[in-house]
Amino acid sequence: MTWRPRLVALDVDGTLVDHENVMSPAVHEAVNALRDQGMEIVISTGRAVPGVLNCADKLGFEGYAIASNGALVISYRPVEILHAVTFDASEAVHRIVERIPEALVAVEEIGVGYRVSAPFPSGEINGTITVQEIDDLVAEPVTRVVIRAPERSVDEFHRLAGELGLEDTNYYVGYTAWLDIAPPGVSKASGLQVLCDRLDVDVADVLAVGDGNNDLEMLKWAGRGVAMGQGPDELKAVADAVTDPVEADGLATELRRYL
Repeated sequence: MTWRPRLVALDVDGTLVDHENVMSPAVHEAVNALRDQGMEIVISTGRAVPGVLNCADKLGFEGYAIASNGALVISYRPVEILHAVTFDASEAVHRIVERIPEALVAVEEIGVGYRVSAPFPSGEINGTITVQEIDDLVAEPVTRVVIRAPERSVDEFHRLAGELGLEDTNYYVGYTAWLDIAPPGVSKASGLQVLCDRLDVDVADVLAVGDGNNDLEMLKWAGRGVAMGQGPDELKAVADAVTDPVEADGLATELRRYL
């Protein structure tokens, strides 16, 4: 392959780290080798800022990140918010809670953690966690909302999202009964475009790798979009290539093409 990226946008969970939040030595080595060659490595994740920093610490360098599925563009460390998009999530949240009364609701508190309606399962969200009433959670515009119902199925969440419409938001259903709600028009791709404009990088010079539904726009947008092997079929359908699963260090396999 003669093409080489100037900017490399990497999803975290299922791409940079496995589902136990472990980064393999092969992935660590490949990412740092590209950075040593002058490529801009950008973490691009649905995680909030504390989760970004957790991954950044594993990589061992400073740089830029797209957080909260594109609602935040940051540089680190120290953390500086370069771009933020908020929205009124109250109507969408109340519609969902009417259908799933036991649903857990979390809204991001930028750079701090989350405000939640009740505690989430251990390890699923990080940073400082504060419990509040749902009305208080969505009283002001937010960058991101997470809906979680551990006793429900992923299929139920897909049906719910479709039935409710949620036209005034951008939403993603995760591998578990997890629904991410973002501002309309916001995605990892939109956040990366903001950063590329800032860094004067053409989209044709961007490599993006991810494994989830929230990576679909990013892979379609990038000059080269690569899906992880364990990703859903709809993601693979829009990707330029499919690499090995995270358990087989699929990210390292793709990145070694450019060494």
